[in-house]
Amino acid sequence: MDLKISNKMQVVRGSVIRQMAEAAASRKNTISFANGNPSSDTFPVEDFARFAADSFRDDPNSVLQYGLSQGYPPLIEAVKARLTQKWGISFEQNDLLIVSGGQQACDFASKVLLNEGDVVIVEEPSFASCYNTFRSYGAKLVGVPMQPDGMDLEKLEQALKDYPQTRMLYIIPSFQNPTGFTTSMEKRKKIYALAQAYQVAIFEDDPYCELRFAGEDIRPIKSLDTDGRVLYAGSFSKVMAPAFRLGFLVFDKALTTRMIVSKQCTDVHSSLLFQHIAHRCMTQCDYQAHLALCQDVYRRKSNLMLSELKKTLHPSIRCSQPEGGLFLMLFLPEGMDSMPLVWEALEHGVVCVPGSGFMIDQDAPNNGIRLCYSTASEDEIVRGAYILGNLSQKWMEKAGF
Repeated sequence: MDLKISNKMQVVRGSVIRQMAEAAASRKNTISFANGNPSSDTFPVEDFARFAADSFRDDPNSVLQYGLSQGYPPLIEAVKARLTQKWGISFEQNDLLIVSGGQQACDFASKVLLNEGDVVIVEEPSFASCYNTFRSYGAKLVGVPMQPDGMDLEKLEQALKDYPQTRMLYIIPSFQNPTGFTTSMEKRKKIYALAQAYQVAIFEDDPYCELRFAGEDIRPIKSLDTDGRVLYAGSFSKVMAPAFRLGFLVFDKALTTRMIVSKQCTDVHSSLLFQHIAHRCMTQCDYQAHLALCQDVYRRKSNLMLSELKKTLHPSIRCSQPEGGLFLMLFLPEGMDSMPLVWEALEHGVVCVPGSGFMIDQDAPNNGIRLCYSTASEDEIVRGAYILGNLSQKWMEKAGF
């Protein structure tokens, strides 16, 4: 029988990141700067094992039975306390839902707020998996170019004028995937003001905010929210472990019932065992010391990659300067397509991701190359940067630079 694929799934695209990883899998001794995984050096494995054993010993039913759809109450309270203390997010008018990873937060925001034909204005480049989520709910995507301090505000306002059916803005404000850029406080305020003026929601996707290793903290847009238009998503994947599949979504209390029903339609509740472990990590360990360890790992690796690239990278290639997170991005001169260079790098044993994989139109040429420094060893960073630098010299000379 030929089963007809639904319209919503015909418009989604496969992940270029996965394609690069699959292409590299058949090759030996490759150096991967492709997958945006946290470093396994940051996993507190002994604490995880101890807390899991404690949960099974003390109250096995609490981790083996069904739980509340909204999440494990002590974890909810711990996350609320952290968000209030760290970022000044108030829970007088806001509520919080524990979700199965940040991607599920995007799905619920889309399910609750988007109708077919609505427009979502997105940073471009940005996280393509959320592009797919928006598309799967029938939304049209409109991209706004990124600058080192965030979205181009003039083009953002023009897009809001041009597309009155805009329902939502999508933003990764801190150490953005893929660029590593951080939206300045000035721009965060202006983005919020524009959302107010044009009556649109903001989906603020902030999984990397706890991984700042340079510069000063910048409060989320959600901390400015006075009218409930900002939905704020966070994740435990980058600060505990991706396999936990845990995140959270903060939203106006008027949406609580709809969000809980969305959860019940999808998976009833997130893993209770991992919720218990996450809660104990936040309350029974020195959580701030753990975050400091994570920050130190990524500071060291980011600085190493930048310093090694500068030794051999062709001077016509720009490089972002992340102050946190897992990524930096190379930018070839305008008009060049990075894809041929990415494929040649793979032939030489280095896996990275072309910027086209983070654009609305993945088939269009793009001059960006995303590099993830989090999982490679320091030796691999040195060798991989040397290979990329030498290739860049050859490519730029061939192009006349």
